[in-house]
Amino acid sequence: MVYNISPSMASIHYYSVSVPPIPKLPNPNKIRIFSTNLSHPNRFPCSMPTFCSSRTRASSSPSSIAVGEADKPDEQAMSIENLHRFIDLCIGKWNGSFFQFDASGNLLHKISTKLAASSYGENELISLIQTLYIKQSSSSTTFSGYDDKPEWAEYKIKETNIFTADKYQQIGFFPSERAFSLRYQTAGMLETVIRQGVLGEDDTGEESPRNLCLPSRRPSIVCENCLYSLEKDMRARAFHIMDPKGIIQMLLVFLEERSDGVQVPLFDNSTDVNRIMPFVGTWKGNSITKRSGVYGATISEADTVALLEIDDNSQLIQDLTSTSKGDDITTKVHWTGSISENLITFDGGYQMTLLPGGMYMGYPCDVSKSVAESKSFHLEFCWFEAPDKRQRLTSTFLLQWRTDLPYSKLARAIVESTHMIIVFVQQKGSLIVRITVIKDSEDNIVIRCMLLQFL
Repeated sequence: MVYNISPSMASIHYYSVSVPPIPKLPNPNKIRIFSTNLSHPNRFPCSMPTFCSSRTRASSSPSSIAVGEADKPDEQAMSIENLHRFIDLCIGKWNGSFFQFDASGNLLHKISTKLAASSYGENELISLIQTLYIKQSSSSTTFSGYDDKPEWAEYKIKETNIFTADKYQQIGFFPSERAFSLRYQTAGMLETVIRQGVLGEDDTGEESPRNLCLPSRRPSIVCENCLYSLEKDMRARAFHIMDPKGIIQMLLVFLEERSDGVQVPLFDNSTDVNRIMPFVGTWKGNSITKRSGVYGATISEADTVALLEIDDNSQLIQDLTSTSKGDDITTKVHWTGSISENLITFDGGYQMTLLPGGMYMGYPCDVSKSVAESKSFHLEFCWFEAPDKRQRLTSTFLLQWRTDLPYSKLARAIVESTHMIIVFVQQKGSLIVRITVIKDSEDNIVIRCMLLQFL
């Protein structure tokens, strides 16, 4: 689902989004190389969930979103044309910064990065290759006469081609709206960025370094949502990282500009003391919903209105209204919640962390609880970079349990769901999400891993 939004009657305090200067590519002699394999073959068969038809209704749960009745999507793979468009969107020299936030929106670390993306091959054999350069932290040990120029660690990202895009990386791509979503099965790349950017050559490989928060080695969710700027040749790539129990562990953002050697600004974590104000007001737009951001047919289009206000008791009220075009079916969602510094908590178990630069990231308080109760949940990234426009990219998971699987004392079940992509400067898409869970002897459910597969 994709939204193209412009606000009316909004009280806005705009916080500029910025990125760091762009140095030249690092000297190869001062690069440490890290290899990675971010993807693994899916181990479970995939079946098609169905959409529930909906009429006018209201929901008090922030984690539930009504979805219109839809036809069965195509079973084709990612098209060659869309793959070429995705690669064209990504290639170039991206210079910027990596930001690590805790769940409360506090900045933990800022690390300078560069990303070199290029392609090779033609037609259906084309591939995207990407190399991430991480500015290493200075060593605590210094030597007389030592060249103190910064060193950069190199991290090879798994290439993207027609095979990996659907089978492993499972990219949700929205060409016209310039946005995409993809999944990782590990947080290895992100851990490397933090280790090299904070510890650098002083990293001893310790699993849990003191005073350093690293992503879980067995995360339940690693989801990337990428939005491109409406004003500049910039983009923001946001990562939700959830621990094995389904609790948000950290929020990570790459803020990058495509340029070569140009100085660019950074957003300032200290100046935006009231991060909620840019989002208060009434936002009007339209939405387009697809089953897949790569190739799926459009499910529905709708006019949308989102209202966020603060009442006299400092309670947050958010009303979302969507009226589908053609049949005038209206879906309404009413949320109430509270705000504590930069953390918004809505009744029903959904949270939003306000970040600097006019951004927020939304997520369930406890994914495992949503899974155990067979409730849908969604992950959201919003970027407000201009007084009259914002973009939102939301991944919604509608859960369906498999009850035909045998199990013993430690039983295995598979949760299958539909993953829908929502963007507020209009994106669309969906994919199958498969969560492997374990039932213990007391019927407690623990998420072990999540596999996303585009249909």
